[in-house]
Amino acid sequence: MKKVLIILLLLPTIALTQTKEEFDFVAPIHENVVAVKKGNTWGFIDADGHIIIDFRNDLVLSKTNHGNYPMFMDNRCLISVKKEGILYFGYIDKTGKTVIEPEFLNAQNFSNNQALALAVIKEELGRNEILGKNVIAHRCFEVIIDENGDIKSYLNPKGVNVVLDKKSLKKPPKITSKIISKNLYAVLNENKKWIIIKIDN
Repeated sequence: MKKVLIILLLLPTIALTQTKEEFDFVAPIHENVVAVKKGNTWGFIDADGHIIIDFRNDLVLSKTNHGNYPMFMDNRCLISVKKEGILYFGYIDKTGKTVIEPEFLNAQNFSNNQALALAVIKEELGRNEILGKNVIAHRCFEVIIDENGDIKSYLNPKGVNVVLDKKSLKKPPKITSKIISKNLYAVLNENKKWIIIKIDN
């Protein structure tokens, strides 16, 4: 009888377990995790309510019908880090580990194990003997990356010149290309017209 009484007293506690954390925003569950906001920081909880990624300020928000919040797509979540006043984008996995270093000038969420990103390549154009310095230019390319961050294809092979300076890049350059399907992409050309490209990955 004593055991039954103890079980009956404990049952409400077991049935109504809850996290003691208070959140400012709770996103819908997606890929078995939930983005939660506290102040200006975001973290993730699992389907049981346990915090799996502690609160941090480098998670990138995605616009959805339910609000703006960070989200995992194909087990990757966007992060951004400021280096010398310029934002660079990368990705973490569901342990919070950085799996793609922040090196892209912009990036999008993954879809079908691929994502669109803006890669920067440094070119040495020569040397200025008077100043004793190498002349360097940077070109920006819209690329398709895989889940490891490796570039699989260049969507604008010529690229565009970009000045890596915080005054020139106050916000990330836009990605104009679109993923239509697993192998089909829409690319905006120099005439501001869309062309469809098929790439067999």
